[in-house]
Amino acid sequence: MRGRTLSAGIALAVFAGMTVPLAAQPATASPPTATTVTRPIAASAAALAAPDISITNVQAHLTQFNAIATSNGGNRRAGSAGYTASLNYVKTRLQSAGYTVSEQYCSSCRYPSNNLIAEWPGGPADQVVIFGAHLDGVSAGPGINDNATGSSTLLENALVLAAQNPTVTKRVRFAWWTDEEQGLNGSRFYVNSLSATQRGYIKGYYNFDMVGSTNGGYFINRVTSTTAAPLKAYWDSLGLQPEENVEGQGRSDDYYFQQAGIPTSGYAAGASARKTSAQAAKWGGTANSAYDPCYHRSCDTTANVSATVLNRAADGVAYALWQLAVGGGTPTCTGGQVVANGGFESGSTPWTASSGVITNASGQPARTGSYKAWLNGFGTTRTESLSQSVTLPAGCSTYTLSFWLHIDTAETTSSTAYDRLTVQAGSTTLATYSNLNAATGYVQRSLNVGAFAGQTVTLRFTGTEDSSLQTTFVIDDVTLQAS
Repeated sequence: MRGRTLSAGIALAVFAGMTVPLAAQPATASPPTATTVTRPIAASAAALAAPDISITNVQAHLTQFNAIATSNGGNRRAGSAGYTASLNYVKTRLQSAGYTVSEQYCSSCRYPSNNLIAEWPGGPADQVVIFGAHLDGVSAGPGINDNATGSSTLLENALVLAAQNPTVTKRVRFAWWTDEEQGLNGSRFYVNSLSATQRGYIKGYYNFDMVGSTNGGYFINRVTSTTAAPLKAYWDSLGLQPEENVEGQGRSDDYYFQQAGIPTSGYAAGASARKTSAQAAKWGGTANSAYDPCYHRSCDTTANVSATVLNRAADGVAYALWQLAVGGGTPTCTGGQVVANGGFESGSTPWTASSGVITNASGQPARTGSYKAWLNGFGTTRTESLSQSVTLPAGCSTYTLSFWLHIDTAETTSSTAYDRLTVQAGSTTLATYSNLNAATGYVQRSLNVGAFAGQTVTLRFTGTEDSSLQTTFVIDDVTLQAS
């Protein structure tokens, strides 16, 4: 968690109307220790639906992060070799599990480095919940409670979601942020990179920063908000009586999501602030001592983590994830084919094309029927285009633009792209092909356009040739299926 406090705005609430049947309440919670592991009480159907996250597996990730720090100068500070190795560890596990994983370079970070974003396929693209944690630590130590605990908790939850592969009713996105310790820079960069439409798709951001403090408390960001309801419901079922995360306000990666009007919440176990006598009475631990005695110090190792506190956070994340994205309702999708006249057999309508592009000329055969879109092939400097405005329905799980492409070229190079075909949705470039992709016959190309769910955008194919040696781009049977 970042050290200096920022002012925090008020989050919007969207998780409304949830009824949570709770388990029988224990009179008191057992004190947090480094060895005791308390399993969740799971008496309700909703709680039973959520998996029990293995604390052993979460601890194994902590061990890996500690070893990474040891091998890389003792820390995992953003921009360092330790941070890069940490990112690669998470990325490799997620890719093996089937996630769509991307890295986002934070050029404005104090220590320029990458955010890691992982999205589970399925769920409507315009209904997104994000679970995030910062992956970096301070230079003083390995940063295990702060914040390998949050990073490991999310990693294991992501792996369990993949292994169980339930039908999801929202798009689930996990994020590991860089440069949090230098001013929340990685998450700020990510939020600023989103369009207004993309921000509107995010129905909740959940942040997990320091969730294993050895003298820990049970704190929830905006604890009384409806966004916090599933997190609070799980801890309430354990009789933990969670409190507002006052110490963490404005100091972690939920801040810039909140400032952008995105509903936020999250778990924390406390940093350098001191536990009160009242908190020690209900949670155990030592009154008038820091929640984390090794906060931002070299002793923040795997020994600086309460297994009990960490386990309760990891299971609470799973409960919230299942409530938000697995157990709630069925999305409405009025899907189907949204491209008209994709085979070009009905003339040019509704396509807009350069003169002669839509043609039945015999020089290049259509894949099916008689007509196709034939761009370029002149061997002179020339630009030709083909476009159609389409509206993608909201609420669907998949959005796939597919077309068959034949590239014929007289270019002899095997290394230089002289002539190009660019595929765009609005101003976003989806793919680029060139003379280097030339092949005999048609090849089907498929692109994910889920980012444009609920929007009207122009699909555009633009072919450009240089001054000599022709390259032909022939397109047929264009579809955009939403389902």
